[in-house]
Amino acid sequence: GLDTVLSGAGPFTVFAPTDAAFEKLPKGTVDDLLKPENKDKLANILKYHVVSGKVESKDVKTGKVKTLADIEVDVVVADGKVTVNGATVTAVDVPASNGVIHVIDTVLLPPAKTGTVVEEADKAGTFKTLLAAAKAAGLDTVLSGAGPFTVFAPTDAAFEKLPKGTVDDLLKPENKDKLAAILKHHVVPAKVVAADVKAGVVASVNGTAVTIAVDGATVKVDNATVTATDVMASNGVIHVIDTVILPPNLVELATLQPNLTTLVTAVKAADLVATLQGAGPFTVFAPTDAAFAKVDKAALDNLLKPENKAQLAAVLLFHVLGAEVVAADVKSGTVDTAGKQKLTIAVNMGVVKVDVATVIATDIRASNGVVHLIDAVIFPPKT
Repeated sequence: GLDTVLSGAGPFTVFAPTDAAFEKLPKGTVDDLLKPENKDKLANILKYHVVSGKVESKDVKTGKVKTLADIEVDVVVADGKVTVNGATVTAVDVPASNGVIHVIDTVLLPPAKTGTVVEEADKAGTFKTLLAAAKAAGLDTVLSGAGPFTVFAPTDAAFEKLPKGTVDDLLKPENKDKLAAILKHHVVPAKVVAADVKAGVVASVNGTAVTIAVDGATVKVDNATVTATDVMASNGVIHVIDTVILPPNLVELATLQPNLTTLVTAVKAADLVATLQGAGPFTVFAPTDAAFAKVDKAALDNLLKPENKAQLAAVLLFHVLGAEVVAADVKSGTVDTAGKQKLTIAVNMGVVKVDVATVIATDIRASNGVVHLIDAVIFPPKT
């Protein structure tokens, strides 16, 4: 159905494969392509040989050129020879009223079209549980969107390693949010191919911290090992992992943050680790190491003594709310802390004050709550 198009006004530049070029294709290919049901596929191949505009040989330069198939071909001019995607131009400048023909010795085949990360995962056939979970969590639509995404994809075998009944439980409608949070922990909102992966902590689309460790050729994502890389998709890339990774809880998250070492020490000294690893959800206004450095050293050392554990716990719980409050929902007013004290929050011109402290970073997500960083330690009344 392209004869009419190529008889039109144009102008066109056609890289025309000879009969001998078609004969180089695997036996039966041409007969198969000429079948009515393959008309669209054949048209796409032929359009891949046509460029809009008249480009004579004297004007041909090395570079990428977009074809009527909306896919680029690589044109290389070197040593007096021109190639198009590796096919050699054997004759040039065959004139036509609506363009020009250059003869090539090989049929150009467009690259296979890649689907979205969801479609590519489906093609692989080893991510049935992941895809079922994504659909149940309402994330299949998101991951079919523009992206780009990097997906650390657990195989079906990875899901089988979870305790018996875990997957069935997560797939229940009442656990949709929990399932979504786990799956989002496997997705980074950027396209990162294997060659660009570096050790460090990156944020998932859920805001949770994902730890990347590189040891020679081995890459770990949290506690999972990457077993295959660079499954390309139209909206990102998939790296295959052998274990389902779970978002860190609040204590694990704080341990991963290089600027919360004093807070972690204090939480352990106050015997609050088990509390903050609980189901929650919690909101933690977390003083940074710089915030703790503002506290009188003798007073801080005194608080960290075993005999003052109850007092230290009271101070730390003054930084914790017994509900998850993300930045977008923070309002001026008084809220109850986990230590059963009243905490004043003030929002003014985009600046949020929590008691005397200023919020300097927001929405660092954990499996059981959210962390907002603050620049000062806040003390409850009568401390």
